[in-house]
Amino acid sequence: MASLLSAAADGASDSPWWVKALEAVAALLAASITLLLFVGVVSRYLFSHPLIWLDESVSLQFLWLAMIGAVIAVYRNEHLRLNVFVDRMPQPLREYVHAFALAAVAAVLIALVEPAFTYVQEEWFIRTPAMDIPNSFRVSALAFGIAGMLALVLRFALRTVRLPALAAAALLVAAIAALCWGMSPQLMKLGSVNIAIFLVGFVAVCLAAGAPIAFCFAAGAISYIAFSTSVPLLVVVGRMDEGISSLVLVSVPIFVLLGCVLDATGMGKAIVDFLASLLGHVKAGMSYVLLGSLFIVSGISGSKVSDMATVAPALFPEMKRRGHKPREMVALLATGAAMADTVPPSIVLIVLGAVAGVSIAGLFQAGFVVAMVLLLMLVVLARWKARHEDMSGAKRAPMRRVGKLVLVAGPALALPFLIRTLVGEGVATATEVSTVAVIYAMLVGHVMYGGLKAHTVYRMLVDTAALSGTVLLVLGSASAMAWAITQSGVVQQLSQTLTTLAGGSIAFMAVTIAVFVVLGCLLEGLPAVLLLAPIMFPIAKTLGINDVHYAMVIVCAMNVGMMMPPIGVGFYIACKIGDAKPDEVMGAIWSYLAALIVGVIVIAAVPWISTVAL
Repeated sequence: MASLLSAAADGASDSPWWVKALEAVAALLAASITLLLFVGVVSRYLFSHPLIWLDESVSLQFLWLAMIGAVIAVYRNEHLRLNVFVDRMPQPLREYVHAFALAAVAAVLIALVEPAFTYVQEEWFIRTPAMDIPNSFRVSALAFGIAGMLALVLRFALRTVRLPALAAAALLVAAIAALCWGMSPQLMKLGSVNIAIFLVGFVAVCLAAGAPIAFCFAAGAISYIAFSTSVPLLVVVGRMDEGISSLVLVSVPIFVLLGCVLDATGMGKAIVDFLASLLGHVKAGMSYVLLGSLFIVSGISGSKVSDMATVAPALFPEMKRRGHKPREMVALLATGAAMADTVPPSIVLIVLGAVAGVSIAGLFQAGFVVAMVLLLMLVVLARWKARHEDMSGAKRAPMRRVGKLVLVAGPALALPFLIRTLVGEGVATATEVSTVAVIYAMLVGHVMYGGLKAHTVYRMLVDTAALSGTVLLVLGSASAMAWAITQSGVVQQLSQTLTTLAGGSIAFMAVTIAVFVVLGCLLEGLPAVLLLAPIMFPIAKTLGINDVHYAMVIVCAMNVGMMMPPIGVGFYIACKIGDAKPDEVMGAIWSYLAALIVGVIVIAAVPWISTVAL
């Protein structure tokens, strides 16, 4: 999960004053949103007094947080990109490809600058219902973010890329744009063929060149609208606004913050230590502990990367001592993280619910059961692989130690169930429950796990803004691209084809699994969901497939793809966290992936698994 700007960003202490100022504002916004949502829950549930202005205030701050975070992420080199192809190129060619990627990103941002400021002007006449202020105060964040990212990309390009390579790349991008502009009348007559040219071809070229995924999607949408339609580019900015600004998505940065709190307080390690004392002495016990820890920790952090980074350092030394091979450990780590991604609070479930209009509470309820099915598949395989494991040196932990560890881990173990209960009982929405979980984790962390220092909290808030900015910018760009695909009419053609497949819903489910496994390999999870969810869910509904059931199949298939070598992004993250060579892990992971695929097929074939908890 490398970034476009290949040189590392300066450390926080060496950052320019304007970066420090942006970080301070981002931290303030993240803290304000968290506290406001918590106050809203308390006011509504305990005092029966909802704060009608709260949603508008949070929405305004949220868009600013997303765009400032996106700017910080550009400076830090943290925007998501596909680096498989670029890393395999010879060094001389790689420089020119990097220059092309930078020129393409700059072209996207230049194309959006004028429409973004026009959008701000037009929104001045729209006043918010509760606060009665112009909506321009909110959407001006888009103009600020686009201009800020453009300035940083140009700054980086001029500082790090040799002038001949940069000039060649700029001329190439300009020539492509000029050619498309000149051929615009002919392109408009091609109809849906333009989808293949712009929304597939341009996006694929930018992805292969290492441009961040968000800008690849934006490049496809902008080029399609600008060169093959008469629609103004103002629509792209509007769709980005709509894609980012859903209040449901406010939970994304707060659950990211929750993952940071989990790591910083040691709550995750407490869970791992308890499970190790309980199961570590049985055959395949450490594999059970690894899978169980990922299952539980995922229900707290909502992030696969955070899950793996919490569990691996705590368990891998002991697993190596017991004779587990590093490649098997990393393979189990990767597939275990994929298994646990349906455990709430999964960020993918939250985004999917927002994009596809599926009940997030329903997704949270179903996610536990679905994850248990996948967990069972991996547990059975792990036990079979451990049939010859030497347990002569393993000893059962004394009950006194187990009891002590369960007391320490108890508050952390309670958090996933607290999240599920609050959503299921209607105490808090999926958005609000995230802030309750953060407050709970901070209080428990302060009392039982050593607390958090002020500078640690500040750094977590800034990191939350940067990571959220990368995710939310992808959401906004994918929303614009999905709109362009929908307007082209290809969705209707695809719908007609898929709904008339021989085999009906069974064939459609098989196609869904195959498509999302492949997309999961090529893209990070969220972009895959955002692109196809608006297209596939209406078709599933036409075929009589339950929305929650279909969502579970999509997420599980996508996660299998993410961990599938040689392209899956999650596979390489797991190898990095586990300090293992991808070539070695590649041979070991296939049996675990096969177990997950069997689980996905079972989930797809038995709708009851996804709907029993509803």
